[in-house]
Amino acid sequence: MKVLMAEVNFSEGTNMDVVNAVKEALTSVEGIDVLDTNSDKDHNRSVFTYKGEPEAVLEATKRLSKKAIELIDMTVHQGSHPRQGAIDVVPFIPVKNVTTEEAVEIAKRYGKYMGDELGVPIYYYEDATDNPDRKSLPKIRKGQYEALEEKMKDEFWRPDEGPFAFNAKSGATVTGARFPLIAFNINLDTTDIEIGKKIVKTVREAAGGYKYVRAIALDIPEQNQVQVSMNLTNYEKTAIHRVFETIKSELTRYNVNIVNSELVGPVPVYALVELLQFYIKLTDDFSAEQFYM
Repeated sequence: MKVLMAEVNFSEGTNMDVVNAVKEALTSVEGIDVLDTNSDKDHNRSVFTYKGEPEAVLEATKRLSKKAIELIDMTVHQGSHPRQGAIDVVPFIPVKNVTTEEAVEIAKRYGKYMGDELGVPIYYYEDATDNPDRKSLPKIRKGQYEALEEKMKDEFWRPDEGPFAFNAKSGATVTGARFPLIAFNINLDTTDIEIGKKIVKTVREAAGGYKYVRAIALDIPEQNQVQVSMNLTNYEKTAIHRVFETIKSELTRYNVNIVNSELVGPVPVYALVELLQFYIKLTDDFSAEQFYM
């Protein structure tokens, strides 16, 4: 059996009627195993993670996206997380007996559907593009939705699929195939966003921190906290515990503590082995096959 995973990020996390309608569209497809649904009010964003055979995953993603495009209006969207579309980013991730090339093919069929049938400008990223300026999601999403209208006037930003025109209601969507990513957030007991920004600089690759770490500081007013929100794009090269311990150490200079941390969506079991080895000093003969549910 071939297993493909999708991790759809869409721009609604407060109106649960909309979130539930999108979920119903997703679960209307047989053979889909929903691994995680996460809605964040401060981010005003939801992430649905699910897996199944590639054709089922493609169909479920089409249905989910059609419902989200119907119900979400980006002209009134506000949230702390970077975004540029109602369906913001859709990575397809090979899990079992699926090659990267097959995942890219699914991503491009999905992109063509979104562009041709729903009229949404589509950008391919990561393994789905050969354009070095479009490998990175942050590069494509720079300026967010608010900058998109002006960007769409520049030939440089001609989409890979769909109309070369600003879609005010739906924005633009990024899709592709990639290595399993870990969404890892650390919440700090401070309301000072400047401290969060300083901590981000110690771990973010673009600021001279760890390779394979993307990070931003977000204000979480409902909890009176600041969040260091991260994507670890290759847990084999930069482990979770290394990033966590660096942040914990750097916080001491500001007399700030970690309140808690969040893993958003499913986590590859292999990423947890090194975490356990570090914190409880497991011997090297422990294997991921010893995990069970």
